[in-house]
Amino acid sequence: MGENADLMKLYSSRILALAADIPHHARLEAPQASVRRRSPLCGSTVTVDLDMADGRVSRFGQDVKACALGQAAAAVLGQVVLGRSADELARARDQLRAMLTTDGPVPDAPFEGYEVLTPAREYRNRHASILLAIEAATEATAQLAPEQTG
Repeated sequence: MGENADLMKLYSSRILALAADIPHHARLEAPQASVRRRSPLCGSTVTVDLDMADGRVSRFGQDVKACALGQAAAAVLGQVVLGRSADELARARDQLRAMLTTDGPVPDAPFEGYEVLTPAREYRNRHASILLAIEAATEATAQLAPEQTG
């Protein structure tokens, strides 16, 4: 029963609310970049489509097929992704990974919403799903960033 109680705490009402309302939860038509990421452990997938203008994300869409934690992480990203640079997304990805794996601090603003996922630190098998959306977005911006800054 202890493990079930811990899992119930992990899936808090805040996480479930985020998972139920993912911003930009639709693929874009004719995006400049599109990246699909899959977690081999659980099978969760996220596809991110985006456009950049002046080095910043100008359009964003995501198709999320993941557990509630992966959905919540995608929702946090969706709330703040517009207007972000490739460097900002890479920093947020690295900070989120450190928060989960090395008890690092919550990512800097505007990505502090990832704080809701701190209880997932103890569930290493959930980390890949949580990271899918930010990893896909970072990869997509990296594909376009040289074009945007040149």
